[in-house]
Amino acid sequence: MKAAKHILVILLAVSLLGSLFLAGCSANAPANNQDNPLEMDWDSILEISAGTTVNFYMWGGDERTNTWVDTYVANAMQEKLKVKVQRVPMGPDEYLNKLLGEKQAGKEQGSIDLVWINGENFRTARQADLLWGPFAEKIPNYLKYVDPLEPDVAYDFGFPVEGYEVPYGKAQFVFAYDTAKVQNPPRSSQELLQWVKENPGRFTYPELPDFTGSVFVRHLMYELCGGYESFPYTENVNKEELDRKLEPLWQYFQELKPYLWRQGETYPSAIASLHQLFMDGEVDLTMSYNPASFSGMIEQGLLPDTVRTFVWEAGTIGNTHFLAIPFNAPNKLGAMVLANFLLSPEAQISKYKPANWGDLLALDIGKLESEYREELAAIDPGVATLTNEELQSHRVPEIAASYIPVIEELWKEKVVLAKPAGK
Repeated sequence: MKAAKHILVILLAVSLLGSLFLAGCSANAPANNQDNPLEMDWDSILEISAGTTVNFYMWGGDERTNTWVDTYVANAMQEKLKVKVQRVPMGPDEYLNKLLGEKQAGKEQGSIDLVWINGENFRTARQADLLWGPFAEKIPNYLKYVDPLEPDVAYDFGFPVEGYEVPYGKAQFVFAYDTAKVQNPPRSSQELLQWVKENPGRFTYPELPDFTGSVFVRHLMYELCGGYESFPYTENVNKEELDRKLEPLWQYFQELKPYLWRQGETYPSAIASLHQLFMDGEVDLTMSYNPASFSGMIEQGLLPDTVRTFVWEAGTIGNTHFLAIPFNAPNKLGAMVLANFLLSPEAQISKYKPANWGDLLALDIGKLESEYREELAAIDPGVATLTNEELQSHRVPEIAASYIPVIEELWKEKVVLAKPAGK
């Protein structure tokens, strides 16, 4: 009898220790261990996410962007919300392959909490069911400061967002030149062709599929092949039909190619390589999808203060970049808290400053309180940065993401591999 009582006491003690252990694990467990995070109130989300780590996977090719996340964002999240931000430098191609592998393997808990994504990568992720949501309407700053009906918020390269991502910032393509070397930069496709012929070897662009090189090609496509309206939304692009529609574009490139840097026999592998050619004085024009990037480079002493940016008369392409949460994110609540912070006026205004990043705001400025609007108005966007009015009045939308890989494939066939006329 005594032995039985002794055994019972031991079992009760083990049971109690087990309960305490589980409770301790639960307190430190990733936030998505809740039955349904989307049914929780925001105060609970903040409480449970405190003490957790958010693994933020993002393209790491820009040092200013990396530094901003590692310092301003990480420090503010830790100090104000007790959430640690771990930036992981990995581009969309890599992390989407990782997520796809985990999906196929049935891995219910991965290692990625939040991703920086847009365009064809978002479309690919949604079609493969790699994202969790819809979560946008759980984000307080999204509800307060974002216009969800704005076309480039509701649609990402023509693909419906449907709450599976929230905007992070906006971008618009610009060209750059040095006023000490170039007096009248070309402001259309035809002016560019004439300028390049008059200045052989002084222009090139990044090799596709580099993101900036690809969007440069789409600008020419708009001007030469009927404009944005000629490329309606579709999920299935017929390569042969598109090739025929783009014949004026291929003819243009064949005429342009011999006058490019190194006669078009090679191209810069990435936008950073083109910027280096520009800094070294080998070419006279460069380009960026960040209209404030050149002001930042001037502040860093990488470019002379005579560099300026410009847009084409017919406009330049703009888009929105986003944040999304993977289907198997281990810390979904922490990811939502980070997304909410990144949509705060404080973070967006910090990100807008050229010395920090220079990224355009994802927020509807009309929804901001007066003190934030005054703070914005007081910021000098930089000597090389065009005004918001100039950019907005020359902003044209992106086409559907489904076109982009087909255009890039055709560019390689029709421009890189094609033999010059007459040979």
